[in-house]
Parts: sequence; C-alpha cells; structure tokens
Amino acid sequence: MFLEQLKLFRLPSPPPEAKTRHLLIGGRIVDYRFKSGAKRLSMTIDERGLRIGAPHRTSQSEIEAFVQGHGDWVLKKLGELAHATQPRHLTVKDGARLPLLDSEAEVRVLPGANRVRWVGELLVLEARPEADLGQLAVRALQKRALTHFGERLAHFTARLDLAVPKLGLSSAQTRWGSCSRHGGIRVNWRLIHLPTQLGDYVVAHEVAHLLEMNHSERFWRVVSSLYPEWKAARTELKQRAASLPIL
Repeated sequence: MFLEQLKLFRLPSPPPEAKTRHLLIGGRIVDYRFKSGAKRLSMTIDERGLRIGAPHRTSQSEIEAFVQGHGDWVLKKLGELAHATQPRHLTVKDGARLPLLDSEAEVRVLPGANRVRWVGELLVLEARPEADLGQLAVRALQKRALTHFGERLAHFTARLDLAVPKLGLSSAQTRWGSCSRHGGIRVNWRLIHLPTQLGDYVVAHEVAHLLEMNHSERFWRVVSSLYPEWKAARTELKQRAASLPIL
C-alpha cells in the first residue's frame, strides 16, 4: 500500500525472448542479444548494444561466422556508442559496473555452469557461452536484495517491538513496496541500485503499515518515528525513478 505510483521504466525493455550471449571478436569479448525466428540472419547496433536475429534451426557456428564476417564494423560501432550518453539499458559483461546501494558492483564473467556468487562488491558470473548474463546478474542482485532488505526489515520491526513478517521481492513497475497483514511485506528489488537510506525509507514505510493500514496522520507519525527524514527521501525517490538501470 505505497502511495508513490512511480513510472520506473519509461524506456521499452528488450523482448523477453531475446537472450544475451557473448563471443570473441578481435580479442574483445562482445555481448549480443539474440532472437530466434527471424526471416534471415540480421544484425543491428543501438544504445542497447549488438542484436542479432536468425531463422529457427540456425546453428551457433553460422551465427558466429556471420558476426565475425562483420567484426570490424561491429567493433567500430560499439566504440562510437561507448562515447555516447550512458543509456539506462546496461549491458552485463565482464568489467561492467552496476549501481549497488552506496557503491558499485564490478562484474566478472568466468566460464562455468551458470552460477553466481558475491565476493564483497565483486559480482562473479560463472556462465556458459550461451548464457543470458543479464538474467544471471538479476538473479544475483535479487539474492543480495533479499539479504539486505531482510536485515533492514528486522531493524525497523524491532523498533516497534513487532514480529518480523515474511519478506518478498517484487518487480512492480509502479510501486516501491507493499504490505499485507496476511502476505507480509514486499519491496521492489531494484531498490538495491539506490542509496541505502532510500531503501530504508521504503522498508520503514511498509513496516508502519503493520500498525496502520492506511495513510492517516497516525500512520505518518509512525513513519516519522522510524524515519524522520521521510519527506526528503520520498522526493529523492521520485527524482531517481527515471534513472534506474534496466538490465
């Protein structure tokens, strides 16, 4: 029951059926989005990076030979885009940096069986060649979000001497969080990209709903007791919503 109905994602996300793969071109690892079912082999490059379409049953070797045949052009266009304005669509690749609370996480891609792990602020993706690196990164970020916001939930419920409710994550495009007496509290996992104090405000807001399932004056008094700077945090959340990265 969160007041702010925010449009978090104004740019269209890549089609869900497109998968991120990577290959070596001229000594450089290049990621590309792949979609099967096209009429012919085709290739485009825009702010989201390299995208390839291919007919069904096209082999991986045919796709790689096609890209390698245009390798110089691919590297040139990607280099030009690297100097353009940073887009919200972030390509997950080796060396990429992702906003993580008050810092950044550096991505390291290694050969493996599609497993993820954290080494401090280093996000290690042990990926197969055909793996969707974006999906692997999202899995790791959601795992980190569940741990972090679980700790913050325990902190704020203890302040009110309340039992810790069940915590879930959401991918809602219009809400930062929600609260239900029966379903527990849910927070948007993408808050993991924002400074710690903003996520704290959302958690405190939802914890206050455990006492007041409304937005009355009594509700806001509870919020103020948990998070006195809530007005500034609410304003900053509105400002940052349009710049959240899209993986």
